[in-house]
Amino acid sequence: MARLAQTEGLTEIQTDILAAVHDFVDKEIIPNASRLEHADEYPTDIVEGLKEIGVFGLVIPEEYGGLGESILTYALVVEEIARGWMSVSGVINTHFIVVHMIMNHGTEEQKQKYLPRLATGELRGAFSMSEPDCGSDVAAIQTKAVREGDEFVLNGTKMWVTNGGSSTLVAVLALTDGEADEGASVYKRMTTFLIEKPQGFGEVAPGLTIPGKIEKMGYKGVDTTELIMTDFRLAADEVLGGEPGKGFYQMMDGVEVGRVNVAARACGVAARAFELGIDYAQQRHAFGKPIAQHQAVMFRLAEMATKVEAAHAMMTKAARKKDSGQRNDLEAGMAKYLASESCKEVVEDSFRIHGGYGYSKEYEIERLYRDAPLLLIGEGTSEIQRMVIGRKLLARNKI
Repeated sequence: MARLAQTEGLTEIQTDILAAVHDFVDKEIIPNASRLEHADEYPTDIVEGLKEIGVFGLVIPEEYGGLGESILTYALVVEEIARGWMSVSGVINTHFIVVHMIMNHGTEEQKQKYLPRLATGELRGAFSMSEPDCGSDVAAIQTKAVREGDEFVLNGTKMWVTNGGSSTLVAVLALTDGEADEGASVYKRMTTFLIEKPQGFGEVAPGLTIPGKIEKMGYKGVDTTELIMTDFRLAADEVLGGEPGKGFYQMMDGVEVGRVNVAARACGVAARAFELGIDYAQQRHAFGKPIAQHQAVMFRLAEMATKVEAAHAMMTKAARKKDSGQRNDLEAGMAKYLASESCKEVVEDSFRIHGGYGYSKEYEIERLYRDAPLLLIGEGTSEIQRMVIGRKLLARNKI
């Protein structure tokens, strides 16, 4: 079948990488995804396979042991992985955000310490901004870090930490009152800390607790957790970039690429939903012919394909702009908004094409139907994206 969402202008290396990942998805992820997802089982063997083909070090410079590829390459790899199973792309997403933040904001010592191990997957990254009483309202965080000599003492609870239990390096945002001028904006009193920890649940280090997995409607397999710090002590040299007060801007840079990632995930899920829908529509007969030949279904397929193509185009544009070194907050917001909303619609249309069988756990579309809603809220809700997009449009078109 001729595939949708092809990308023009790729190098031979990019094409080879994507072909290898596509083959891995078809052979290792799709055949195992439903079993692992229904069991809510972490995809250990799949993650090990991704480590072997270099995905964890995809964008890390060669001098630190990575492949030195672009954000576009990364986004296209994520799209392929999400086509197989969105949860696996979640393992990669938070890892990449931490990698991006260290690459662009870390000290040379931090790069030397962490990037080579992140490139091999020995270290696996997670990042944490959200808290139980604040999600999109980052300014309302309550987690605090107080300096005591050469250490910081952290207290607070973080929420919705993807890979909270399986990760070994977490970038955590906290308030560092006293580190900025009195009366400074709350955004200048935020600091990103790099916390290296063991895998697992419970009290994994003195004062650092990962209570357990949060039970979710979809997005299973990957662990989503709280992270609780109670007088947790961390060396001052674990401040990202070595200078307190830069955390909000570092995190927002990470979120920009995170939004490209969520857009890529949505493109992958939508592409898979279309594949399932158009295949089923040609196999299922009703009233003497394949249902694909009924106009109502044919129109639905046409709309689905158009949305898949449009979302992919916006996602690749946002990735390419980030690669150029420019701010891409407008483009990333547009890509995330369009792709996530389109994904929800394409998945539902495929679900409708499947009819009653779509409600059965025997059919893959049932999993996609539960996974798609996360993309509407991950890395900022659609409402937040509209605000970002609207403000940037007004700023760029001021009269």
